Amino acid sequence: MRAIMVMFDSLNRHMLPPYGCDWVKASNFERLAGKSIVFDNSYVGSMPCMPARRELHTGRYNFLHRSWSPLEPFDDSMPEILKDNGILTHLVTDHYHYFEDGGATYHTRYSSWESARGQEGDPWKGEVRDPEIPEYLGGRKSVLWRQDWVNRKYMQTEELQPQTLTFNMGLDFIRTNRNEDNWFLQIEAFDPHEPFFTDEKYKKLYPDDYSGPHFDWPNYKVADETPEQKQHLRYEYAALVSMCDRNLGRVLDAMDEYDLWSDTMLIVNTDHGFLLGEHNWWAKCVQPFYNEIAHIPLFIWDPRTGEMGERRRSLVQTIDIAPTLL
Repeated sequence: MRAIMVMFDSLNRHMLPPYGCDWVKASNFERLAGKSIVFDNSYVGSMPCMPARRELHTGRYNFLHRSWSPLEPFDDSMPEILKDNGILTHLVTDHYHYFEDGGATYHTRYSSWESARGQEGDPWKGEVRDPEIPEYLGGRKSVLWRQDWVNRKYMQTEELQPQTLTFNMGLDFIRTNRNEDNWFLQIEAFDPHEPFFTDEKYKKLYPDDYSGPHFDWPNYKVADETPEQKQHLRYEYAALVSMCDRNLGRVLDAMDEYDLWSDTMLIVNTDHGFLLGEHNWWAKCVQPFYNEIAHIPLFIWDPRTGEMGERRRSLVQTIDIAPTLL
């Protein structure tokens, strides 16, 4: 048996058509819902990025022990357990927190791994001269913000953007190993995490007459912008979700082309949601964790049961993924 997990970061359940959204264009998520079990009561455990990933590896609540952290020497890691039992585990990702202090020691638990660079101020391209930055709202006015505008110059087309490169690597792995058994592939996209930077063709899906300052990266604070600015940011997020949907479709196409549905599990998930002005807040760090953050999407195809196009009300969390895969 084989397994593929497609993991997005900050993917809002309430912005997906299978969960009732009627305006975000995400036809491949609808296609996925018809080929899988849709879970209606999936919730976060620990937050945000690395705490959720520690749960993904260990099947234990991270918040009971510490906050943002690497894997500990005493942690049992799901991909490493698989690796130690003859299952090749491969990670492809553009989530740069895997490769910095506080997030390291995760990627080394896989048999092999690949990464794409450039997301959210990833210290990637080096330029002494300050980049040209338009008048803007939001954004972390820091070294991170400056670096992000340096990076953007090097990924102006969809083909050069980290999300596309990440899925390219995942699809290369599938093509190479489609006739082999006993592997686990984790395709992990940083998107639709902020900043909501995407190709113009996805922005055109959401016509917007907004003419104010550049706004695709909200600060983690009270949402005190104008209604027009808030709606513009929601459109920017939706455009990035539509790009995620396009790359999800490429995985579904590969499942069709290579008849992987017969013997390959598919999990599509996220770590948490994101407030887009709901409850008068941006982002994900305000407590209590409202359902826009805590109630998350989850889709699973299991070839051993063959059940598809159905929904489950079972209470599930990120800690359940490791034991399911094992």
